[in-house]
Amino acid sequence: MSDCLFCKIAAGEIPAKTIYEDDDVIAFHDIHPAAPVHFLLVPKTHLDSLAHAQTQHQPLLGKMMLLTSKLAAEQGLSDGYRTIINTGHGGGQTFFHLHMHIIGGKTLSTNISEISTQ
Repeated sequence: MSDCLFCKIAAGEIPAKTIYEDDDVIAFHDIHPAAPVHFLLVPKTHLDSLAHAQTQHQPLLGKMMLLTSKLAAEQGLSDGYRTIINTGHGGGQTFFHLHMHIIGGKTLSTNISEISTQ
């Protein structure tokens, strides 16, 4: 999509503090971190949200889930981390390209209402 921020980052048209990239996904630091470590894992294929995922996206979604542990460890999150996928307006999604937040580096509240990520 020509106007999608994450598509532009994945294409290298907009710079980001990239921590990982391959043919399928890109991971980069969030510009408004909610914790000392806060990065996004984004598929390079445009997919509006998790609600739009189909059977053919299963390998990509599985890859993203497995990558979280590897990338979290590389970012020093050995004590744990939180993964968040906001889906749809009601789920707090503001950028309509599927992305996963990986957050840690401090003890996170167990109160889900205290979490604010986009």
